[in-house]
Amino acid sequence: MNLNDILEYAGMVLEAAVIGLLVYRRAWRTLPFFCIYSVWTILSDGGNYIVSHHFPSAYLNMYFGGQIIDSLLQFCVLVEVSWSVFRPFRASLPRPTIWVLGGLLVVAGLIIWPFADSAAYAHFPHQWHELARLQQTDSILRVLFFLILAGCSQLLSIGWRDRELQVVTGLGFYSFVSLTITVLRSHQNADQYRTLDQFLIASYLVSLLYWIVSFAQKEAERREFSPQMQGLLLAVAGSARSTRIALSNSGHGKTGKRRQP
Repeated sequence: MNLNDILEYAGMVLEAAVIGLLVYRRAWRTLPFFCIYSVWTILSDGGNYIVSHHFPSAYLNMYFGGQIIDSLLQFCVLVEVSWSVFRPFRASLPRPTIWVLGGLLVVAGLIIWPFADSAAYAHFPHQWHELARLQQTDSILRVLFFLILAGCSQLLSIGWRDRELQVVTGLGFYSFVSLTITVLRSHQNADQYRTLDQFLIASYLVSLLYWIVSFAQKEAERREFSPQMQGLLLAVAGSARSTRIALSNSGHGKTGKRRQP
């Protein structure tokens, strides 16, 4: 058994442990997409391992499709965490807020996309070049999301014992290592790619271990937002309601005019 096989087996064992803890902690109630993503990773890794060893000709197509699904699920996890952060104040926020948060993440991704290319992808076929660029965009977005969430932790009244920051820390660490390895690849020869890939897998194992330690502990009770954050959210909610009422009244007024003889 070579080192790659050992790392892959270790990854699936740790992924199973994470899923077990998520079930034990009933995390699907607050983080359903993270639970779905965790199940997907072990199914995807197991499927890729079987296909690569028994049906190698189909491996690239399976990997390509799997990575697209992986990126979509990780995006959903970021939207979910964004919404979960506002849990103590969600009742006061307008219903479309979650769609606004998702839209902001999409806009951020579109801004990042032009800068997510790398010389390391220059020799890739077109579709694989675009896939690698998508993964790079996702990695940058996750790192920025982690930095913003950690930087605003005091304002949002969250800490390292809160699930939201724990989930994003694991994703952020792995993404930061992925970005670093992409930069290194552009300055290394192809013979060293295998070592870099092994280092990337090892960083993913570290993220899994971090989630295991985090979810093995009881979740901290969420604190109320700071007064500054409460004031900001109340202002946003009030502005949204005023806009909605104004639009509604405007629509009624136009309807009334049409009915006049």
